[in-house]
Amino acid sequence: MEIWINPACSKCRSAVSLLDAEGADYTVRRYLEDVPSPDEIRAVLGRLGLEPWDITRTQEADAKELGIADWPKDAGSRERWITALAAHPKLIQRPIITAQDGSAVVARTDEAVRDALGR
Repeated sequence: MEIWINPACSKCRSAVSLLDAEGADYTVRRYLEDVPSPDEIRAVLGRLGLEPWDITRTQEADAKELGIADWPKDAGSRERWITALAAHPKLIQRPIITAQDGSAVVARTDEAVRDALGR
């Protein structure tokens, strides 16, 4: 199990605290320092069953600078979104937990963290 976090994020800290309280075996990835490659983002999206625009923080300053809100959300634009997430990791929704069963969850709630633990 791996959790992608930004230590400055309260939801990330909460998720890590819950994992610790449950005695979970996991690895922390500080994704702003250890930036995921486009291939890693594609793999996580596959595990999440989501598209890149589903995990993009569109209110971030970088997103506004890029004009992401106006980008098409279609198959032809998918790589553009993935490239933007790799180039601007602050745009990646957090925390993301990759579960033991090969799936993943965006763990913004305690329920989502517990869901990942049960997989």
